[in-house]
Amino acid sequence: MTRTTRTTPTPATSARTSPNERWTPGSIPDQSGRLAVVTGANSGIGYVTARELARRGAHVVLACRNHERAEEAIERLRAEVPHARAEQRLLDLGDLASVRRFAEGWPHDRLDLLVNNAGIAMVPFSRTADGFESQFGVNHLGTFALTGLLMPRLLAAPHPRVVTISSEGQRFARFDLDNLDAERGYRTLFAYIQSKRANLYFATELQRRADAAGLPLRSMAVAPGLTRTNVLTGGANSARSRTHAALVRLLLRTAFRPTPEGARTSLYAATVPDLPGGSYVVPDGPLQLRGEPVLRSRERALQDTATAHRLWTLSERLTGVPYPVPAQKSRRQSGHA
Repeated sequence: MTRTTRTTPTPATSARTSPNERWTPGSIPDQSGRLAVVTGANSGIGYVTARELARRGAHVVLACRNHERAEEAIERLRAEVPHARAEQRLLDLGDLASVRRFAEGWPHDRLDLLVNNAGIAMVPFSRTADGFESQFGVNHLGTFALTGLLMPRLLAAPHPRVVTISSEGQRFARFDLDNLDAERGYRTLFAYIQSKRANLYFATELQRRADAAGLPLRSMAVAPGLTRTNVLTGGANSARSRTHAALVRLLLRTAFRPTPEGARTSLYAATVPDLPGGSYVVPDGPLQLRGEPVLRSRERALQDTATAHRLWTLSERLTGVPYPVPAQKSRRQSGHA
């Protein structure tokens, strides 16, 4: 196969055609004929991403943990987008057996777009069905396993793309490869931002491996900025105290932006035609908390190939999912955690 070339984005650059142009979901080109999976698509950023892809003609699979919520999301999507081509399939990223069932039961001949959106945030300590600390297990290992198991379907598409949701908070992570699974104590915020750094390492290492193998796959990472979703109030967080819930709801109303705004970086990374593989799309405002989608390359994690490679090797061992995208045999690794 002919080796593909990738243009590295320059720091803080944007694919917008002019400085005054605001990129919106209305800017999305026709997606007809494109088959997409959006994980965690029953609510929040995932739902908006699935809806807007369907609005532009994509066939969208909503991959959700709960059947009833997924059905409700499908009904809502079809009410908002009457012509939508959408279906739902069960997927629990906290259970590797569920991930395998999803991939093995994939009913289509290919997959053009995988949006790794599902995740949990700042939850009390718990372990996944496979015994991993839940934030590391769901946010990173589940995503890693799903992408690897779907890789044959992705590579069957002419222009496959993977979009993985990281977080602006990953910039503050002290990434500790020896404490990824809460081996030496658990701090909920530390575990969360570390899992989001892992998402960024994964997305960039996947692109490096695709480039080395000459594959047409493009892997993107995004940070949504502060966004109103139920990730801080639903799931395991729903069992927290009433005081905690009230404070979080107040914070969401006053400091976080509406969900459609947070979905823009995901949609941008998923649909801008000439976006180079390896792009990291973030809001252009202060601290990446809000603003227009731009490409950013001045992130330490993007250059830390040594840690990304070690995390990849560890992830293959923990999940039992080897990738058909090997590392380059002769590679220079730089950087450190």
